[in-house]
Amino acid sequence: MKPVIGCLGAGRMGRGIAVVFAFAGHQVVVVDFKERDAPAFDALAGEARAEIRSTLEILSRIGLLSPEHVSTIAQRVTIVSRQEAETALPRCDFIFEGMPEILALKQAALAEASRLAGERPIIASTTSTILVDDLAEAIEHPGRFLNAHWLNPAYLVPLIELSPGRLTAPEVTARMKALLESIGKVPVVCAARPGFIVPRIQALAMNEAARMVEEGVASAEDIDKAVIYGFGFRFAVLGLLEFIDWGGGDILYHASRYLVEALGDSRYAAPDIIATNMREGRIGMKTGQGFMNYEGVDQAAYREQRLAAFALALRTMGLAREPVV
Repeated sequence: MKPVIGCLGAGRMGRGIAVVFAFAGHQVVVVDFKERDAPAFDALAGEARAEIRSTLEILSRIGLLSPEHVSTIAQRVTIVSRQEAETALPRCDFIFEGMPEILALKQAALAEASRLAGERPIIASTTSTILVDDLAEAIEHPGRFLNAHWLNPAYLVPLIELSPGRLTAPEVTARMKALLESIGKVPVVCAARPGFIVPRIQALAMNEAARMVEEGVASAEDIDKAVIYGFGFRFAVLGLLEFIDWGGGDILYHASRYLVEALGDSRYAAPDIIATNMREGRIGMKTGQGFMNYEGVDQAAYREQRLAAFALALRTMGLAREPVV
């Protein structure tokens, strides 16, 4: 029998996660953890059910499920009030907290939810900003708690960033990974540091794009074209660190030094690990080691496989062209 999923909070994230798990065949309980009178709750529940159904209908229109399955999937989601949480939460095997990004609010909700749920369910916060250890102190039995950062839209983006805390039991992280992989998600584990992985990278990239508009480097339209058809296109196939290895860490080192001098800004400087890898001969594929280990890898076959993925991306984007013969 599939685990029962609880979503603490009936906002956008809770509704998105509910769609993901209902789509994968799980029963889902969405708990509206805000105090409301009966008419207000009924209005909120109706709105949440309508959005969940609307999302499923969109997924059917874009070819991810058959229209006749929308109602079946939607019926797997139950919306309950805070007054019903004492009955609903102990039934859950995993609970995802999706309250607003306010530390005190999350701590209060997690404290009450962990007490009501009992010690059995694994509990995760979907916070995008708050460190796991700052929330764990509010949890009864904190060994079953970790952060699980979903990227919007939760029902489409595969990645979920898991951040176990100082007290998180290793088997809890393993069980959460297994659950997420079972529904087709791609979990990664990162240390308890501000910003996880993706928000840190994208904050730098988005700020730089905005800065280039400010400096008159290019129009907003052309910068976004450059990202979609160059930057994003390549990194949808090769990860950032794999891309460094593909070209060679020495290229990044020298390019970074040039940008620092030409633009007069140290933010373009390469981190120490790039220079260290160069000194130690870990330049990338051409030396057999870089950020990844390529020893024993058939590099010709590896490159061809990656080029095939680029070709598939071109066809998907409608950009592949037949040769002129």
